Amino acid sequence: MIALPAIAGTALLVCGRRADRVAPSTSVTVAVAATALAILNALDRPEVSAPFLTGIPLSLGVDGLSAVMIVTVTAIVTAVLIFAAGDLRPDEPEARFHGLMLMFSAAMLVTVTAQNLLTLLFAWELMGAASYALIGFRWRDEQRAASGTVAFLTTRTADLGMYLAAGAAVAGGSLALTLDTLPTLAEPWRDVVAAGILVAALGKSAQLPFSFWLSRAMAGPSPVSALLHSATMVAAGAYLLLRLEPLLHSTGWAGPATAWIGVLTALALGAVAVCQSDLKQLLAASTCAQVGLMVMAAGAGGVVAGTGHLVAHAITKSLLFLCAGAWLTALGTRNLTGLRGSARAYPVVGVTFTIGALSLAGVPPLALWPTKDAILSAARESSTALYLAAWAAAALGTVYAGRALTLVWTVGRRTTVARPVDPALSDGITARGEVTAATNEIRNHWDEEEVGTRRVNTAQALPLSVLALCAVAAGAAVLPVVHNGFARVLGDSAPTIGWWEPVISGLVAVLAVATVATLIRRRGELSAVPFLTSWLGLESAVDRLVVAPVFTLARGLARFDDQVLDRGVRAAARGALAAADGLDRDAEHSIDRAVRGIGRAAGGVGRLARRPETGLVHQYFAQAVVGIVVLAVVLLVLR
Repeated sequence: MIALPAIAGTALLVCGRRADRVAPSTSVTVAVAATALAILNALDRPEVSAPFLTGIPLSLGVDGLSAVMIVTVTAIVTAVLIFAAGDLRPDEPEARFHGLMLMFSAAMLVTVTAQNLLTLLFAWELMGAASYALIGFRWRDEQRAASGTVAFLTTRTADLGMYLAAGAAVAGGSLALTLDTLPTLAEPWRDVVAAGILVAALGKSAQLPFSFWLSRAMAGPSPVSALLHSATMVAAGAYLLLRLEPLLHSTGWAGPATAWIGVLTALALGAVAVCQSDLKQLLAASTCAQVGLMVMAAGAGGVVAGTGHLVAHAITKSLLFLCAGAWLTALGTRNLTGLRGSARAYPVVGVTFTIGALSLAGVPPLALWPTKDAILSAARESSTALYLAAWAAAALGTVYAGRALTLVWTVGRRTTVARPVDPALSDGITARGEVTAATNEIRNHWDEEEVGTRRVNTAQALPLSVLALCAVAAGAAVLPVVHNGFARVLGDSAPTIGWWEPVISGLVAVLAVATVATLIRRRGELSAVPFLTSWLGLESAVDRLVVAPVFTLARGLARFDDQVLDRGVRAAARGALAAADGLDRDAEHSIDRAVRGIGRAAGGVGRLARRPETGLVHQYFAQAVVGIVVLAVVLLVLR
């Protein structure tokens, strides 16, 4: 399940543009196979490990929570990759895109099956690196590349908490770093581990104060946004907190802190979503808000409620982001003014977006309706104040979902302009023989992001229809038999929900959406609040505290590299060359003369040695006599 996407993704990245033709079909096939294997793993619940460090293996396993997650992740990845096959531009490097998407999904699968902190750290790092490359996929655009860098630096800052947690776990005696043993650590190491895990999870899930990086992540292609915001990276932090809920509550302080950070994020980012003029920004802020409810559930002890909301949100948000991507490809805009009436122009996208938006609002009988009530029930059992704050956050969800839904279906107030419509430009926005001022304003926003194709192809429409059906089917979780069965899969007890709670929340959601639609139709758009449209000004604050210092340090290190290290290397090279020249000029010539002198002397001795060899016997006899006489004299002298 993990090796298939990892190996295929690596192969596509290595092959590069040569694999562009086969990349979409390869990635979809691998994703379908991984989904089938995920279902088998969810049924079989295997565990595997391999030795890595002394006493700390790489360990993977499937339990109830990870069984739900692996099926959700692989299914959403499959839908997104099918959409991507028809969404990328023809000139873009498809092998690199699909390779990164498969590597990203493999990292997420390792994350949700990791049994200890060491394995989790590997996956956490790979997921962060792959997300950086995917957000900055169109890196020739400086703004998109910068967005990837800002998102990467922000999440990396929070990731330091994971290293702190691992170090504290070792110091506390948990040498195997097993996740299940963390709640049993001795104080104060247990509290340090909980704090580190909390910071890392909040950063990954874009909770306060890290929320703004999700806004910058919208610079990536639409399939990337759909995957990041639904079942993978942003959900990873919430998953980790749900997984380690026993650790949070063992400290006494981490559980309540987690719950309140989650609900405050849901409130603040819900308000941010209401004020956005960009559809993808609205959906991004709503992701922070909805994940905030999952984080709140983890802090309040509602593991079943939080996990159910995670799955329902993954279906709903992937559907909404893919719809936004289909409109972006067709009309070249993400601006809500430019998208007014687009649901009429493209009915398949319009109907599926409607299902997703109503689900996001908590309207029955769709996916988020029962899971939202389970979340509220968990909050009620924890604290009345927390319950009221969660209700306010849920109400904000109906407002931003209802606003987006109303705008994509309505054109606006019609003020007629006396000139004929070009039928080639109408695209279903208006079929009348006259142009309205509202229609002109809409068209002014077309093609501002990219040149639109004015069509939605089959590869884009297919996953939208499937995800919309899943969003409808997931509403069955309101039935006791369904949510009790889901709780048994997780190995936990189902939350207690009175029959009146889903009835009241459903009526409130319907009335709220209807009220928002009526106000927008009668009075026009809501007034923007700059503080909220700028995501609470968080980016500028974190830029001063994190991003700017990191870049300042990087520039200083670059200057040190150029002016000190580089000069030192060049000076060493020049010194070596000068020494070589000196040796060549002085020592080498002396040695060469000495060698030549020895050679000449040896030659002279050889010539002298050959002179006695005349070939005449009487001369050899005379030489022998002389030699004997000399030897005799020597012997006499020595005696």
